[in-house]
Amino acid sequence: MASRRGRDPRVLVVDDEPVVREVVTAYLRRDGLVVDEAADGPTALELVETFRPDLVVLDVMLPGVDGFSILQRLRRDGDIPVILLTARAEEPDRVLGLELGADDYVVKPFSPRELAARVRTVLRRSEGPAPVAERLEFGELVIDTATREVVVAGRSVSLTAREFDLLAFLAASPRRVYSRAQLLEQVWDSSAEWQDPSTVTVHVRRVRSKIEDDPERPRWITTVWGVGYRFEP
Repeated sequence: MASRRGRDPRVLVVDDEPVVREVVTAYLRRDGLVVDEAADGPTALELVETFRPDLVVLDVMLPGVDGFSILQRLRRDGDIPVILLTARAEEPDRVLGLELGADDYVVKPFSPRELAARVRTVLRRSEGPAPVAERLEFGELVIDTATREVVVAGRSVSLTAREFDLLAFLAASPRRVYSRAQLLEQVWDSSAEWQDPSTVTVHVRRVRSKIEDDPERPRWITTVWGVGYRFEP
């Protein structure tokens, strides 16, 4: 699995349980990925600064610095894709991770094969441009899928890989309504069986907070109640 950077993608696995790190690392290396490991928060942050991984698999409960704090730091410094590992199955905890900028999450106990599949999907999304026209212009909103840049009223907007893919996908078919299940399948490459529909809701909220003048009264991404979302040209 080669990346556009001309090397095998590098993944950092952060978990304080040695067995979890060993199993996850084995599956990812089987896919041809370069894998680094960290057992605590401070080590994880040091490795991020040293190697700049292409993706981080990040446990929430960590000694030293917890996963949510690491995620916040990563989002302040850039857009490295993050998949959260959490034993917290309650929806508020999952939503918090997504609100902070996680690209995906997996609840423990989990299938290593499923996690490896999700890593491949997130890497593919972050490496490749969305399958739409290279430049979409809607007045003050410009979406360039070749450079993966978004500009609103002359202001550059920083989106994560998943946020960009969601916006570009909706904008490629203006006024077409997509359900959350359809967006999970098309943007996340995943059936609703694998993901909680709240994943879509949270990502829509995050995109609105970055591109809308008034996220509570969105201009670009609107809600069709009882159905889903659509992009207004």
